[in-house]
Formats: sequence, C-alpha cells, structure tokens
Amino acid sequence: MLVPFFLALFLPCAGMGAVFLVYICLLFYSASIPIENNEIPTAHVKRPPEKGLSASDLEKLPKVAGKDLVLGTDCAICLEEMESEQVARMIPGCNHGFHLECADAWLSKNSICPVCRGNIGPELFNPPEIDPC
Repeated sequence: MLVPFFLALFLPCAGMGAVFLVYICLLFYSASIPIENNEIPTAHVKRPPEKGLSASDLEKLPKVAGKDLVLGTDCAICLEEMESEQVARMIPGCNHGFHLECADAWLSKNSICPVCRGNIGPELFNPPEIDPC
C-alpha cells in the first residue's frame, strides 16, 4: 500500500525532471550554435533608423505662428504647449505642428512625423506639376 503512494508521487516528479533536462539541453544547444562571419541572426535585430532630413530640406518645410496651427497647439515632441507668437514647423501632408527647435532636432534624425509616423519624402518637397492641358 505504501509503494503505490510513492509511485504516484515519484512518476510525475521524474517526468517533469526529464522535461526540464530536455529544456536545459536545448537552451545550451541553441546558445552554442556558431554564428558564421560574426553576424547576428536577423530575426532579433532592429532595422537601422532611417536617415533624417538635411538642413536644406528642413528649410523647405513651412514655418507658421503657433496660433495658425491647424491640428492643435501641443508639441508632441517636448509635450509643451506652443504660445500663439512662437514659430512652429508644420509638416506638409499631415499638417502636424511642432516647436521649430523640437521639429528640427527630430527631423534631422528621422524622416517621419513623430505623431502619425507618415513618411516625409521628396515628393513633399517637390510636388508634381499639374499640366493644365
């Protein structure tokens, strides 16, 4: 009567111990796989950030007064409100506005809008000409 009781306790523990050993072996095996050419597997690597806008491209973006912003007066970069007389940079296409200094710092490193993540591409700087014919 005592033997079935010990077997009922021992067999599940032995089974879980075997599963744990297999798991540990798999971890060591995956860690010991050599990586060729010192490359990191691409499944775990973030994409490199996109290149930001040049100074000449930044100057092409429109500047407006804080009171003339269409979609609100909060700067999503520094999270402060823009005063009505402050100069703001507005992104064409989405019309999101930011403090001039905040927008220039962000856009010099990223070519996307910090609010909607819309791409600020060359088509916004050189709109296609409309043929009147």
